[in-house]
Amino acid sequence: MKKLLTLLSLSLILSACQEQPAAPSTTSDTQNAKVSPTATPLSDVSIVHNATIYTSDKAAPTVQAFAHQGGKFIATGSFDELQQAYPGAQNEDLNGATVVPGIIDAHGHLLGLGQSLVNVDLRGTGSKADVLEALKLRAKTMLDGQWLLGRGWDQNDWDVIELPTAADLDDAFPNRPVWLERVDGHAGWANTKAMSVATEDLSGTWQPDGGEITRDKNKQPSGVFVDNAVNLIQAHVPTETDAELSNALKLAMQKTASVGLTGMHDAGTSLRVWRLLEELKQTDALKVRVYAMADGANEMLGYLCDNGLKVDPDAMLTSRSVKLYSDGALGSRGAALLSEYSDDPKNVGLLIESEETLTTHSKRASGCGLQVNIHAIGDRGNRVTLNVLEAANDTNNTNSRNPGRHRIEHSQVIAAADFQRFKDLKLIASVQPTHATSDMYWAEDRVGSERIKGAYAWQKFINLGIPLALGSDFPVEKPAPLLGFYAAVARQDAKGWPQGGWYPQEKLTRQQALHGFTLGAAYSAFQEDQLGSINVGKFADFVVLSNDIMTVPEQEILNTKVLKTVINGEAVFASSE
Repeated sequence: MKKLLTLLSLSLILSACQEQPAAPSTTSDTQNAKVSPTATPLSDVSIVHNATIYTSDKAAPTVQAFAHQGGKFIATGSFDELQQAYPGAQNEDLNGATVVPGIIDAHGHLLGLGQSLVNVDLRGTGSKADVLEALKLRAKTMLDGQWLLGRGWDQNDWDVIELPTAADLDDAFPNRPVWLERVDGHAGWANTKAMSVATEDLSGTWQPDGGEITRDKNKQPSGVFVDNAVNLIQAHVPTETDAELSNALKLAMQKTASVGLTGMHDAGTSLRVWRLLEELKQTDALKVRVYAMADGANEMLGYLCDNGLKVDPDAMLTSRSVKLYSDGALGSRGAALLSEYSDDPKNVGLLIESEETLTTHSKRASGCGLQVNIHAIGDRGNRVTLNVLEAANDTNNTNSRNPGRHRIEHSQVIAAADFQRFKDLKLIASVQPTHATSDMYWAEDRVGSERIKGAYAWQKFINLGIPLALGSDFPVEKPAPLLGFYAAVARQDAKGWPQGGWYPQEKLTRQQALHGFTLGAAYSAFQEDQLGSINVGKFADFVVLSNDIMTVPEQEILNTKVLKTVINGEAVFASSE
């Protein structure tokens, strides 16, 4: 058997590197690795060594060294063996650093990240006064009448925990429209000037389907708009030019490279943004792999259904999925619950689309051969999503175009009876570890002591054999996979609270967390044969870290720096430190 495995490894190497000398076996047992006696100089081969190297491959979780050429991994083994196989190769001595496979964020928003870098970043503000200070500083550089845009406020982080109002903004900005997205992207805060642009009469008791206009005692809009109500204001915000959008995407990619991301799954790509991404790829300006989900039942979904899946053989820009919404977010009480909020009686949250409409969209998408990825936060939102995906699968049982591997994005609060349905329907749970550590201060207040047992329940999924794909949902959370890794294994904040971790039975092991950010994420995009691990024949994506995140004390994970981010064997980021 060992001889057969070696022959298979050599076959893979030869197919990936034609007419090159045979390289060591991909086995981690370097005593059994073999080197071709007829090795010849190859100056375009690079050998990475003098590092602790984690592969995300169960068969060989660590290796001493690896070689890459032409953008792909071509061999693994000991440094001596690789030098013998490839004399004259370039040696990349990492001076004892740690290497992990290219990190993939399985749920983010690339344009949203870029826009957050352009607009006012309100994450971390501790009060309305902090928000106003940040807005006033930005307004000094703006033209009269120009919209003042920002994102990231969270009333749960303020000294007084209450929703803001238009009046909080009006004194400082009586003539400038101000529109501020909540941190979760499921609510917006407007001043009176911004609300004046709405074409609808916002007063009264009416509410849009799947949304809420918060109102004062006089039935006038108070300034906060939730879920589908957001568009009453957002539709009137001036549209950015293609050049502005492209610049935002480039800024976002600079950030993703600097934090160690080699890939990301874009959870809602419009046809317009898809075409901009295509232009960036054509000019070699795409600096992160993008797995694009069509933005709901809009133009991009029609484009994919009419023209077929867009699967890039280079795995740089692929679209073969759609992102739909079931409900809202827990922080703004828009997540749909099976029974009322524990801290807000009579409120059960919002379904953004009805189960019937969501089923129609899902059947259409899976019938077009697309993976269906549905946002679901609350236990009712998740149950509706399970019903929808079950219906979509049943409808397409005789249709070979249904690709499977459908995903529930967030999978956040699950009724005990519904975990098995994930398994039965062969779904993927796409979760964001930092959501748990951001929400843990107030999440139990929202859902109570019983429902919280099924919330952020990652080990429950794993114990049932349900695949996990890990991400961040940036810019809702920071684009920081190492912070996500820490949140997954510690379930604590940066100060180490709570001691022992929040519901520690749901912690991930470090091996599980690394898998979720690498091979697990790749699997959830049908890319496990190309990405996600350091294996011969896969694209040479890897990240060099200052600390061994698999062994250092948990708090030291937060002090780890990204030294280099490599895609296709080429560095897209290198630290200057």
